[in-house]
Amino acid sequence: MDKKKVAVPLVCHGHSRPVVDLHYSPITPDGFFLISASKDSTPMLRNGETGDWIGTFEGHKGAVWSCCLDTNALRAASASADFSAKLWDALTGDVLHSFDHKHIVRACSFSEDTHYLLTGGFEKILRIFDLNRPDAPPREVEHSPGSVRTVAWLHSDQTILSSCSDSGGVRLWDVRSGKMIHTLETKASVTSAEVSKDGRYITTADGSSVKFWDANHFGLVKSYDMPCNVESASLEPKFGDKFIAGGEDMWIRLFDFNTGEEIGCNKGHHGPVHCVRFSPGGESYASGSEDGTVRIWQTNPKDKLETPLLPNGPTSKPITAAEIGTKLEDLKLGKGVRE
Repeated sequence: MDKKKVAVPLVCHGHSRPVVDLHYSPITPDGFFLISASKDSTPMLRNGETGDWIGTFEGHKGAVWSCCLDTNALRAASASADFSAKLWDALTGDVLHSFDHKHIVRACSFSEDTHYLLTGGFEKILRIFDLNRPDAPPREVEHSPGSVRTVAWLHSDQTILSSCSDSGGVRLWDVRSGKMIHTLETKASVTSAEVSKDGRYITTADGSSVKFWDANHFGLVKSYDMPCNVESASLEPKFGDKFIAGGEDMWIRLFDFNTGEEIGCNKGHHGPVHCVRFSPGGESYASGSEDGTVRIWQTNPKDKLETPLLPNGPTSKPITAAEIGTKLEDLKLGKGVRE
């Protein structure tokens, strides 16, 4: 444990109530972005790398339970306790459309091709809205066995998955037929379900367990017991060699995917962790907590003095004091630009 480097996160304030969902956009020509959902009813958009606040989406009249960005980060969606899901312009913050429901909407997700929005909630109905015809009635998928907690798309938008708040398992549905095709069995209810960037794995958190499932054949690949009940887990997207999990003990833990060994533990939140997500390049990850903050952590924290002072390999000449001064000056300049 002594060898583990202490990570100092970027702390993102702004929400006045617990942060309950996070979603990163893919990398776009303008960088990548992070959206957060909170019980304060106002989703927030941030620069995914720096955590800098970009804007707040105002319009919901109840807690926002879920949020997401489309593939190009041009539109956002949110699911709320005010019985609605909203579609937003991510550049202006304007509401593009409000989709009325008959009960609390707990989850929402854009299709990969960005043409559809999937929602689920206390009504126990999965709905697919056509964003090219937002006023048209949605497609309703066969009734869910319980109140919907999470939703996601996979298989190039041919399949959707959902989990329930009051029962275990993840159910997979064929979009074309609207029929349930498989259930991933878990003992506890699944509070987080993520499809890996390469489409190979489904990562789930249920109770004190994190599981990885084959997304194509649906077999259980790995299952690891956690030190406490975890609410969310995320697989590193670039190499797939590590994963993070966060839950009731307020810590965000980093694990080796192949062995399940804990390789990092980040402390800083002052309340249970509700959501964790890796950035699209895997160089950092974000956590949202009951304490109302979003924290962004570096995956491989480096000692700040290490980089400018070390030679570039064993054959390098000793660095002079003048060179050290120049390197430190460059670092200061770089930092200023970033801020």
